[in-house]
Parts: sequence; structure tokens; C-alpha cells
Amino acid sequence: MSASGLTAGGVSASGVTAEDARTGLEEQGVHYALASFVDLHGVCKAKAVPLHHLPAMLAGSELFTGAALDGVPQDVSDDEVAAVPDLSSATVLPWRPDTVWMASTLHLHGQPFEACSRAILCRVREQAARMGLRFNLGVETEFFVLRRGADGSLGPASSADTLGKPCYDLRGLLDNLDWLDELVQAMNALGWGVYSFDHEDGNGQFETDFGYADALITADRVTFFRLMAREITRKHGLIASFMPKPFADRTGSGAHFNMSLADLESGTNLFTPPDGTGSWVSPLGRQFIAGILRHAPAICAVIAPTVNSYKRLVVQGSMSGFTWAPVFICYGNNNRTNMLRIPGAGSRVECRATDSACNPYLAAALLLAAGLEGIREGLDPGEPNLVNAYRLSPEERARRGLTTLPRTLGEAIEAFAADPLGREVFGEAMADAFISFKREEWASYHSAISSWETERYLELF
Repeated sequence: MSASGLTAGGVSASGVTAEDARTGLEEQGVHYALASFVDLHGVCKAKAVPLHHLPAMLAGSELFTGAALDGVPQDVSDDEVAAVPDLSSATVLPWRPDTVWMASTLHLHGQPFEACSRAILCRVREQAARMGLRFNLGVETEFFVLRRGADGSLGPASSADTLGKPCYDLRGLLDNLDWLDELVQAMNALGWGVYSFDHEDGNGQFETDFGYADALITADRVTFFRLMAREITRKHGLIASFMPKPFADRTGSGAHFNMSLADLESGTNLFTPPDGTGSWVSPLGRQFIAGILRHAPAICAVIAPTVNSYKRLVVQGSMSGFTWAPVFICYGNNNRTNMLRIPGAGSRVECRATDSACNPYLAAALLLAAGLEGIREGLDPGEPNLVNAYRLSPEERARRGLTTLPRTLGEAIEAFAADPLGREVFGEAMADAFISFKREEWASYHSAISSWETERYLELF
């Protein structure tokens, strides 16, 4: 810790003035600052300024034309939005130590912009705080790392990564350790507390797991992680992909959200079940689950937000067997066929439908809002599902009351449009922009001619 209160990976906003921050970063050799926010997809956008301009940037000097971006609902005639950086999120780029990145919230006319993804999560966090609650979140980051061949085809980073069941494959892990080591070392230098990483169930697929934190901090980190993984793997001549299902015969990439609520004052985990009750999760946790189940179809549009997402949410579709992705709206114990899983001692609830393409701010905001509704209304999630839902017959599923998640982006976006919760959380402008963009995406997909169609029909008749 330097005299200015700065660390190598971040800046503490507590008691640190803009000039102190500028001086401390300058002493570390930083030349440029990035005010970064995300578009509808959760993709980083930014302006860079020389470090001497940092105090002005922190005051919101950097303006953006929202109409130039996906899902920032502005007209070309509207005033620009300003990106106001959160100094506590300041992160010196591990692969480019002369530049500092800061998560920013968009403002319009001096007030938080209603349709900013980060501002939307902040609003729902404030609702939780008024209820005396803090939303903690851990995200399992799954992604593919690929190499493009001379013919343009894509394959695993390691040519030896060919097993039919490669999950936890040690050779595959060691073959990729050069870029993995650089990535994990960078994460730990930033103070993220990586506690495991492994080769996942698809060839070329990996997962990193790091410490849970307040949902806003975690959403900032997931956003930065995707940027960092792409940059570090690119140095090694590789491509990091967060596409949910890049290969039809391989497992897709989830981004499982591990959620809990804590007492705002004491930090006590309120999902932990009382001793001796035999429960998996506390009554408050059950109510939280019930709220998410109530709104699951609409939530699915945000946590699985692409056409490709729904090719992951299927029972079959992997050489290794099942896809490990949820298909049914249900909850239960340590059962990976449930949308909501309660692992271990029940101190957290895992949403398994979330995928690696989600905007983490919007996904966290909608899941939290639904859970808070369940608590306010004292909802009951009903009986848990304790069996392999994949193997149940349609009749048995009906008897158990198991309904399916949306099967396509089209179904999901119409569920979102019909559910008032989406507008309550997003605000009118962002909800309209999200619905419009996703309907257009779905229509565009159906207008495209795929290689599957050409191969099947071109010379058939």
C-alpha cells in the first residue's frame, strides 16, 4: 500500500481525492485512464484520457453518444451521456500496466442515467439495502480458448485436446498452463482470490472460480475478466470465446450465479439454515427461490440472452452425454438438472441457466429483484425436485408440476415483454430497447440461411 492509498490492482475510494489518485497512479507508471461502461451485451466501451486529465474524468467530463451503441436508448438528437467512474473499481491492466480501467455509471444531466446497466443493478441493490440486505454473488466463468487453423477453422488451443470426455482432463490443463498461469496470476494480483481452475467438459473449455463479493463488485469483475481473458489469450495467438454454445456436439459455457443474502450490518449469511432443522436453505432463502421461479421465463431472456443460448439449454448435445444445462423451472438439492441448485450446506443458491454471454449487471439486477419480491410476499417455492429431471417422462414431469424454460430466444423475449417485473427493474426506456433489440435479433436469425439448410435442401428436390 502506497502513501496515497493505492494498490497495484485497485484504488480505495475511501479518503482518496482525485489528485491523490492521479499522483499515486502516476508513481506506478500509469499514463492513461479508461472510463468504461457496458452496452446492452455487457461489452466494455470506453474513452481513454491522459492521466493528467483524471480529475476531470472522475467528475464526468467524458461524454458519449448513446445512439451509437447497442441498447443505449437515445436518439441522435439527444444530449450525450457522461461516464462517471467508480474510483473503487480502478484496476491497472495486468497486460498493459500503463493504463488504468474504471467501471463507470452513465449519467444524464447530472443524474444517473435510468437505462445504464450498472445503474440498474445499483437501484436494485438499494432496494435490498432498505430491507437490511446485501446481495453477495459469485460467478463461475466458463469459456472456450480456441486456435484458428490455416483454413480458418476453429479448434481447441491444444491439438492434443481430443478426448471424448475431457472434463477435468489433467493433460489438457497442463497443455494450456502457459496462458492459464498468466490469467490466474493476474486475477490473484488484483485480489480476486482464485481458488480453483480446471478443464471443463468441452474440448478447449475452461473454468475459473474466484471469491464471491458484493454483487456490484462481482459484476465489475466479470466484465473486466472477459476483457482480460481475451487480451491475455490473444498474446498467445489464441481466441477466448464467451459464446454459450460454439460447437453443437460439445457442452456449452454457463456462468452459474451463486447467490446469497447477508445481513447488511453484521454480514451474517441469511441463507444458512437453522441448526437441527434438516433444511437445505433458510426460510428467507426459500422465499428468494420462489420469487425467481415465479419470473423464470422472463428472467431467462436476460440470463440467456442470445439465439445461441438456447442451443445450450437442452438435455442432449454433448459427446460426453448430458449437457449439464437446466431445461426445467425447478429447484432442489445438489442436483444439476435443476435451474436453481442448493449445493452443500445451503449457504447459497446457484442459478444454472445463466450463460457466459449475459450482461452481468442486468442478470444480477433481475435475479435479485425477483428474489426480493419473493421475500416481500412470503412466497413458497413448493416441493423440491430431487431426481434427474432429464430422465422424467412428459407425464411424470406434468405430475410433478415441472414446466420448461423458454426453448428459444423468441419465447424468452416475449415472456420478458409480458412480465411487469422487467419494466420495473429496467425502466421503460431500457425495457423497450432490450425487447426491440432482441426481437430484431430473433427475426434476423430466421432470415439468415445456414449451412445446415444449404447442405440439407440445396440438391434434395
